[in-house]
Amino acid sequence: MADPKGFLTTGREVAETRPVGERVKDWNEVYVPGSLLPIISKQAGRCMDCGIPFCHNGCPLGNLIPEWNDYAYREDWSAASERLHATNNFPEFTGRLCPAPCESACVLGINQPAVTIKNVEVSIIDKAWDSGDVTPQPPERLSGKTVAVIGSGPAGLAAAQQLTRAGHTVAVYERADRIGGLLRYGIPEFKMEKAHINRRIEQMRAEGTKFRTETEIGKDIDAAKLRRRYDAVVIAAGATVSRDLPVPGRELNGVHFAMEYLPLANKVQEGDLTVSPITAEGKHVVVIGGGDTGADCVGTAHRQGALSVTQLEIMPRPGEDRNANQPWPTFPMLYKVTSAHEEGGERVYSVSTTHFEGSAPEEGQTVGNVQALHLVEVEFKDGKLEQKPGTERSIPAQLVTLAMGFTGTDQANGLVQQFGLELDERGNVARDADYATNVGGVFVAGDAGRGQSLIVWAIAEGRSAARGVDRFLTGASALPAPIRPTDRSLAV
Repeated sequence: MADPKGFLTTGREVAETRPVGERVKDWNEVYVPGSLLPIISKQAGRCMDCGIPFCHNGCPLGNLIPEWNDYAYREDWSAASERLHATNNFPEFTGRLCPAPCESACVLGINQPAVTIKNVEVSIIDKAWDSGDVTPQPPERLSGKTVAVIGSGPAGLAAAQQLTRAGHTVAVYERADRIGGLLRYGIPEFKMEKAHINRRIEQMRAEGTKFRTETEIGKDIDAAKLRRRYDAVVIAAGATVSRDLPVPGRELNGVHFAMEYLPLANKVQEGDLTVSPITAEGKHVVVIGGGDTGADCVGTAHRQGALSVTQLEIMPRPGEDRNANQPWPTFPMLYKVTSAHEEGGERVYSVSTTHFEGSAPEEGQTVGNVQALHLVEVEFKDGKLEQKPGTERSIPAQLVTLAMGFTGTDQANGLVQQFGLELDERGNVARDADYATNVGGVFVAGDAGRGQSLIVWAIAEGRSAARGVDRFLTGASALPAPIRPTDRSLAV
């Protein structure tokens, strides 16, 4: 193990963030560059090398956490990188974006602050990139089989890299103009700079993976024709249909889905736009939805110069400690203060939007601009959400973003119909234990089959689906499959 007394002698320290006044003026990552390395080896030494490391259960990838903690403690960064990559294709993504269910399941977390697993992970991979330990791993020989991967988010990229390394010729199709899916256009630059995606894509290109951007299967290429062109197809198109809010005034200008708002801000950072067509500058902004996507909208609005930012959540405010009905090692619902929340704004819980109020249409407009949002307080009674009489009020709103999650994979582009795919009762693409759909040779991985989930689940699904494809193409597979399609998060 690492330091036998580390958890007794060393307290928990996390990555240092840059001052708020500095970071809201740029789009760089919020953390102080290099601040982790002076402390991370001691932090890794807090790992107890438990007899039963429940962090493995918290992480669907099955990351070998005690092993790479030990190497990090000893500052054997090459060995730590090898153990990290043994289960995770993209630790630089998860180390920045995952909410770390592994830390919720850390045995030390029963009665002490958990090991900073996520910080150790990102330190190892950043060190590996800097030292040249991350290199292309092309296959020794080609199988002669071809695979198309639809979607270039974490699930699609993981499946593509695994199948390329297994010797198959893989082409990734992405409808956007750049590779990365929601990693590219859904995650703000201040959470993960896109240089991390770019260098991983270059590694995959060097291994042999081919990429086709601005190509939407179902519209630009008929799905049935694609199936005939390739020996197998992996659908990793995500769950991209945003949950709407059908209340009066929804049609007003200035009310947008989060995934209309966030990609434009990223396109400014990519240099495609000078100013976003949807900007918070000089406006009162309201974000509906209290999750991570909502927090991304909050941080983006701060950087665009919003007059005020208010985030609404229909559920009550979570506690700062575990509830009795969410015991260790489950992933608890806790009150989180993200870097975006540190930067300002107001968070309002237990409220529901009743309607939007707008101005009269200007010349050339069919509808007016949103000016205010009307809300009411709500509470649970007998298991039902009810409005509290007399609590109605309005708040100013010239920009509203809807960040209430996603309802399923896109069916409007014809992909589902053209393949002839069956859906499950939740509207996701149905699959069997090998991630195979009802159409021969067509597999599904990630949110398209699981529904909206975390990045670690997406990568785990991509890896697992790759094994199913490899078995289909060759009759056997040595690729790992960390999860089954039916596996779910560790919860009560």
